[in-house]
Amino acid sequence: MSLRNKIRSHPSPDRPSPQSRSTPPLADSPWGPARLALTAFFAVDGFLFAAWVVRIPDVRSQVSASHSALGLALLCLSIGAVITMPMVGRLCLRFGSRPVTVGSLALLSLAVLLPAHAHSIAALGGVLLLFGAGYGGANVAMNSAAVDLVAQLRRPVMPSFHAGYSFGGLLGTGVSGLLAGPLSTAWALALSGLLGMAVTVGAGIVLLRSPAAPLVAPDRAAAGTAGTAVAEGARDGGAASAAAAAGRPQTRFLVLLLGVTALCTAYGEGAIADWTTLHLTDDVHASAAVAATGYGAYAFAMAGGRVGGTWLSIRLGQNRLMLFGGLTAAAGMLVAALAPAVPLSICGFVLVGLGLANLFPLAIARAGAAGGPQGVALASSLGYGGMLIGPVVIGFLADAAGLPMALTTVAVAATAAALLPLTVGRRNR
Repeated sequence: MSLRNKIRSHPSPDRPSPQSRSTPPLADSPWGPARLALTAFFAVDGFLFAAWVVRIPDVRSQVSASHSALGLALLCLSIGAVITMPMVGRLCLRFGSRPVTVGSLALLSLAVLLPAHAHSIAALGGVLLLFGAGYGGANVAMNSAAVDLVAQLRRPVMPSFHAGYSFGGLLGTGVSGLLAGPLSTAWALALSGLLGMAVTVGAGIVLLRSPAAPLVAPDRAAAGTAGTAVAEGARDGGAASAAAAAGRPQTRFLVLLLGVTALCTAYGEGAIADWTTLHLTDDVHASAAVAATGYGAYAFAMAGGRVGGTWLSIRLGQNRLMLFGGLTAAAGMLVAALAPAVPLSICGFVLVGLGLANLFPLAIARAGAAGGPQGVALASSLGYGGMLIGPVVIGFLADAAGLPMALTTVAVAATAAALLPLTVGRRNR
């Protein structure tokens, strides 16, 4: 074998790996029906969640809740998601990720109607448990199906799915905001749920009829030898062997590192979602309209960064993209938190959006390549936990040291998210 062929047979851990000899011919084009349908699922997931978030103030008035009572009710949503995620990972192993994706989105489309009909805190907490179960289940199942499709296409297209989620969320925010006056909460959420169900049925038919993703050896850069063991286990003994491989200590440790990467990223996303507007108005003295524009600029930057994520993953490699992204987010957060001028602060938030854009999708993709659906479930649970603790930690630190200093912890978390994937790469080698 020539030196050139030897190099090709052992791909760099920072480059996409070539096709395995045992891989069947590619049955789907880069933007084939399965990818379009799965992108539609990500988009409607973001749309439905945004439709609910926009109506939280109305639901709060409806149940006459105090801030603390509303916080406890919202915690039920998170509890429902975190409890459901590991179970959905096992369901994906048994029945396949695609059917579970369709079922989870159907549940979410139905559950989004229910908060408008709750008239007490207890009732609201109960329906949000169900809403959280649909939301958490959908995120695990969709990402597991996306991991399979990434392997089928042999391209790092995971960021494009999360771009669909971001644009769905932006669309949901805009449409729900426009309908806030003309339509009641019940009608607005009912129409959102109807749209979600229509997309679920249409995209579900396409997704379930599309050829199943072939079992291929995962990317060494994403999963390492533990991920290869998962693929081999699936070929040799089906889902039970894959589950056993996913439970090996080395695999679980790799998935845990990637889950902590997702946690650090989501910590920043949660903190920015809840505290950006307040920081811009109280600390940088922006008007309410300008402060809202600042968060919108961050959200659009994140969506745009995810659109270009596949191209950047191919050109830079996933490790480098995550490294540069985390460091960019850290630098942007320091500017956004400490700059005294509104334009500089908003520019900082734009850098944060661009930097964080691809960290979470790539961490979940690599966790799925290493541990299958259970790897996606573990990493997603940790990531969701980061989104929960971020706003709370920022709040306590803001009381102690001021909001600008509290927000600098997002820079620390982004730096950790940039460096942890390098640790995964070194362990693989």
